[in-house]
Amino acid sequence: MSSGQSITAFAPATVANLGPGFDVLGLALAGLGDTVVARLTPTPGVTIDAVEGDDAKLSLDPTRNTAGIAAAATLARAGLPGVGVALSLRKGMPIGSGLGSSAASAAAAAVAVNALVGSPLRRSDLVGPCIEAEAAVAGRHADNVAPALLGGLVLVRSVDPVQLVRLPLPDGLVVVVVTPDFELPTRAARDALPATITLADRVRNVADIAAFVSACYSNDLPLLAASVRDDIVTPARAALIPGGADAMSAALDAGALAASVSGAGPSIFAFCHSEPIATRVASAMKTAFSGAGLAASAIISAAECPGARVIG
Repeated sequence: MSSGQSITAFAPATVANLGPGFDVLGLALAGLGDTVVARLTPTPGVTIDAVEGDDAKLSLDPTRNTAGIAAAATLARAGLPGVGVALSLRKGMPIGSGLGSSAASAAAAAVAVNALVGSPLRRSDLVGPCIEAEAAVAGRHADNVAPALLGGLVLVRSVDPVQLVRLPLPDGLVVVVVTPDFELPTRAARDALPATITLADRVRNVADIAAFVSACYSNDLPLLAASVRDDIVTPARAALIPGGADAMSAALDAGALAASVSGAGPSIFAFCHSEPIATRVASAMKTAFSGAGLAASAIISAAECPGARVIG
């Protein structure tokens, strides 16, 4: 390794929860994501040279930025804490959008740093360092970092120890994500969650997660649509999103299989069984947000997408 050597990595945006799978289910998206350049330096430790595309919201302090935390944790996990690394981060998605912004920064940094020092760690080994980064800003969970790193649809069985299950996706499934021009901090979205739930809600939630997994393996789109239901987290968060409930209703009226809040919000996602329907759904959801006085942007993505990778 020589000073000045650099590696660039990209990590995608993600949709988490997917209805009933709070802190358990997440999938990677195409298009949006964060890019990190990691460069070897002669001075031990991690520094952050620059952050772009964040409207000056993110800290250059590596102990307060998920890219810096994940980079340092990756070096420690690799047994190389004395290596010097400088990071440059380019944000490719809005902060506080419910698309795993902090997770994408962490995943891109972990992949870049691991490659920079010779790839001593497997991709699955990087999940732990990224969870450490997420814990500093959004809670100790892996439903965003796991798909951001591994791609596809991931079920998080456990965080301590890390146990992940890759799930198949039904053929031809398309994801629409519409993001209103409205920031909803993750901590505020978590604070809105109910402190207790009824036994009936818990039983229904467990049944829906089981049905969701079954639908993925059996290629059963009607069952998938029926299982993307949540009476616990989604109502609490939708109430914080102007036009959120209307956007979900508009998606279903336009032909979506299902719709719910993406992660902590305010983005809303919808599952569709074709791109033409997805285009119609995206338009309907944007119109719903417009009715609430919010401009919104939309992306349409295949449901099966790759995770973080070295680019350039």
